[in-house]
Amino acid sequence: MIGIIFSIFVLLILLALLVVEVQFRRRPGNKLELTAGDWDITTYDPDRYFIEGELELINYTKRFEIMVPELWADVKLLSKESLEDITAKVWVTPQHADADARADGYWFAYIVKRKPTRLRVSVDIRGKDLSSLQSAWIRVHYVTYGPQGRIPKLRHVIVPLKFPTVEDSHRWRPATNADVLPIRTHLLTHLDDPVEIVKRYVLPHAQAGDVITIGETPVALMQGRFRHPTDVRPGWLARRLCYYFMPTSSLATACGMQTLIDIVGPWRVLSAFLLGALAKKFLGKPGLFYVLAGEQARLIDDVTGTLPPYDQFIVLGPENPQQVVNQIYQATGLGAAIVDVNDLKAVKILAATPEISLKSLEQALVTNPAGNADEQTPLVLIRPTSTA
Repeated sequence: MIGIIFSIFVLLILLALLVVEVQFRRRPGNKLELTAGDWDITTYDPDRYFIEGELELINYTKRFEIMVPELWADVKLLSKESLEDITAKVWVTPQHADADARADGYWFAYIVKRKPTRLRVSVDIRGKDLSSLQSAWIRVHYVTYGPQGRIPKLRHVIVPLKFPTVEDSHRWRPATNADVLPIRTHLLTHLDDPVEIVKRYVLPHAQAGDVITIGETPVALMQGRFRHPTDVRPGWLARRLCYYFMPTSSLATACGMQTLIDIVGPWRVLSAFLLGALAKKFLGKPGLFYVLAGEQARLIDDVTGTLPPYDQFIVLGPENPQQVVNQIYQATGLGAAIVDVNDLKAVKILAATPEISLKSLEQALVTNPAGNADEQTPLVLIRPTSTA
């Protein structure tokens, strides 16, 4: 009798623990984020750049108060020349509605409740000649403190500093049934919009009947679809499955694989892996994993996959690419496509406006006129010369 009572008692304890665990997993934790913000270069002189950004701290938990006891920023300048004579100073100014900023620049611990709070990040860059600077990689470090404990976090913001002119893109090249013009732009970031980029850099060269293509990675960057590996927490599944992929695959690292798992879910990735392995082993059909795991499995670019400083990040595939090309067509009248092209003569069209001949588009892009190095020509204008 005592044994039965004891077993029931243990069972009740286990049930109570299970209920607590289920509820815990549904809790939001320290769900507070720092937005990318709105940025502007307010001074753009040969010897001084002054950059300001207005950001928000948003508490998404609704019920809990999340504290931000620490927040500071630093900046990394990117240039193809020496930075020896160039200085950069960065500071943060709280813009709380209910508390004034301190004169000494100290970030005092602040409780973020239901209403967001704001802050300003200022970057003062000085030197005799700043024309070689390409971008400023601003990192805002902050700590969230709440039900989930003390969690350090980072918000990465890349601000372009070098802006090509329309005249910098003028070399048309012959292609099959078309002429193509690779178009230089500044380093595209999440501060940019695809439609505005096309208006700024493409329309001065375009005429009726032209088609504009944009690389899938630049579109994803403009959508803010990139993650630093320090923000990725590889789980049990990611750490094991990544070993089964080719070394050149973006899924061959634990962080790359975990990024895919975070997008489509662990069960889909696991089932795609198992069925893909069986199809390859017994049916001689490789590649089923990428079909079952979804388009993002092919589109994720792991670190080193793109231009600095994005070579430090994992870049996802673009979101709603068809919507993007439709918006470009509506705003400019140009046929548009988002493409993934490499130097191996592989052309994948993610989305295109209806009037475009996909076969002709592939023929025009097969030589990869945009390039895979540091050409910084993410746009290619295609002018058909004959009917394919």
